[in-house]
Amino acid sequence: MSGERGAVRQNGSVTTGVVSVLERPVYGTAEAAGLLGLRPDRVRAWLDGYARQGVRYPPVVREVSSGEDIVTWGEFVELGYLREYRRCGVPLQRLRPVIDELRREFHTPYPLATTRPYVMGKELVLRIQERNELPAAIAIVVRSGQQVLLTEVANRFFRKVEFDPNGVDAQRLHPAGPTSPVVIDPLVRFGQPNVAGVATERLWELFDAGEAIGDIADSYDVDVELVRAAVAYEEHQRSLVA
Repeated sequence: MSGERGAVRQNGSVTTGVVSVLERPVYGTAEAAGLLGLRPDRVRAWLDGYARQGVRYPPVVREVSSGEDIVTWGEFVELGYLREYRRCGVPLQRLRPVIDELRREFHTPYPLATTRPYVMGKELVLRIQERNELPAAIAIVVRSGQQVLLTEVANRFFRKVEFDPNGVDAQRLHPAGPTSPVVIDPLVRFGQPNVAGVATERLWELFDAGEAIGDIADSYDVDVELVRAAVAYEEHQRSLVA
């Protein structure tokens, strides 16, 4: 499992152990929303639930509502998954019971931030979907003949994720798609989008201030195409708020 050394409290004493990168605190809620191109209130609703007309709806991402403003890497990845379905026309609350069962079956609070539902556990996911009568618009998998395949939306998300060397936990994201050099890595640049370790926002700021792409590339000793990709990504992000 990908992770880092950290202190783990057991029976009143502190021991050293490997902590999954999925547990790493990375963003505030507003920052996570900005990176995902979502409204902060929508992200808070997915994280902690919401009340409407006197009815309380539970969170989708967290097991229980905590009100915690800090978003872990695992939560961020799962928010990224939900983002793919944001305009599906079906309340994402319907995913809650499916995710709950996946947590129990895969023994992780972040099942959608691991390879399990997308690779080796598709048959199980299908059974859980059917048991919970999950609408097709927000399905994770679908049966096609004798095979169980990821839906188009789930596969689009899966292709953006780079998993750890053991092929289990999400290690980094390619937010602009699998062929883009733009990467979000919780261990690089404090989780800010980057190309070759250089923050995309910094490259865009220089471009927006009037500097030529070639000059920016020379200043940071990176390829011109990386700068172009960074600028395109930042321009796109500034056009998005869902």
